[in-house]
Amino acid sequence: MPGRSASVTIADVARRAGVSRALVSIVLRGVPGASPENRERVLRVAAELGYHPDQRARLLGSGRSRTVGVVFGLQEPFHGELVEALYGAASGSGWRLSLQPRLARRPEPAAVRELLAERVETVLLLGSGLDRRELTELGERVPVVLLARSLAGGPAVPGVGTVRTDDQAGAELAVRHLLGLGHRHVAHVHGRKAPGAVERRRGYRDVLRAAGLEPDLVGGGTTGSSGEAAARELLGRDAAARPTAVLAFNDESAAGLLQSVRAAHLAVPGDLSVVGFDDSAVASLDTVALTTVCQNAGVLAARAFEQATRRAEQEAGAQDVVIAPELVVRRTTAPPR
Repeated sequence: MPGRSASVTIADVARRAGVSRALVSIVLRGVPGASPENRERVLRVAAELGYHPDQRARLLGSGRSRTVGVVFGLQEPFHGELVEALYGAASGSGWRLSLQPRLARRPEPAAVRELLAERVETVLLLGSGLDRRELTELGERVPVVLLARSLAGGPAVPGVGTVRTDDQAGAELAVRHLLGLGHRHVAHVHGRKAPGAVERRRGYRDVLRAAGLEPDLVGGGTTGSSGEAAARELLGRDAAARPTAVLAFNDESAAGLLQSVRAAHLAVPGDLSVVGFDDSAVASLDTVALTTVCQNAGVLAARAFEQATRRAEQEAGAQDVVIAPELVVRRTTAPPR
């Protein structure tokens, strides 16, 4: 009966079947100790009453939760796509996800504490901002996988693995695409201290310098409003000092920049070519049609989930899983006029 199973207990099944609660438990756990007749009667009554065992309670009683804790940025659309893909990866695996968002007034450490209180067996941190000391302390308590963040450039952190896009290669793809179209003044609205920002700046600089061109770095961020602010800075320049193309830190920043540029009655891509990063849902909207660097959310999530659960089962996991990016060309890039 719909809605009834939530209130049905082992005691209800035992009472209806005329047996003890211990016998019902034996039958439902599938262990020896019940006669065929009692087993059949208990299973029939459980089905009639709509009884379903509380898997969480049973696991906790065994000392296991089989739960992957996930901390994500509530204001970051690409994190939403990663979370959706994580649910796909978890489906049918016997593991469940427990989500904790991080916010300006509820920072990442608070979200992590909530997960630890739930006795999760492993933690997935999306775009984490925790420093090495904090990660080391967390890795001593529970296996950790960082998704969409690199720990390159420093020693490995015990108990902590990473799954990420090759951010430097992604920026290189974008800049080579723009240079191939004939652009010679390419600006980068960068992500400041956001995860991946250092690597994307490096890729941007390396390709330009190899071509004998000067970098033009503009402070940005991860949001649409940061893209709008960067656009105001660029549009405030003399026309001769403006770039003909821009690589934004991510798609949200690119969308904000696009809106401001078009509000100033400039054509995209006629007056300015724009490239984003992520290939999030906003990039494929017909009103945006953004050329962007694709981080494959499905592949990233599947590999991160695999690494997290392997570590929870005390199996060897890779220290750093790097996924190659791809360039998706849409309608915001063209040769300069």
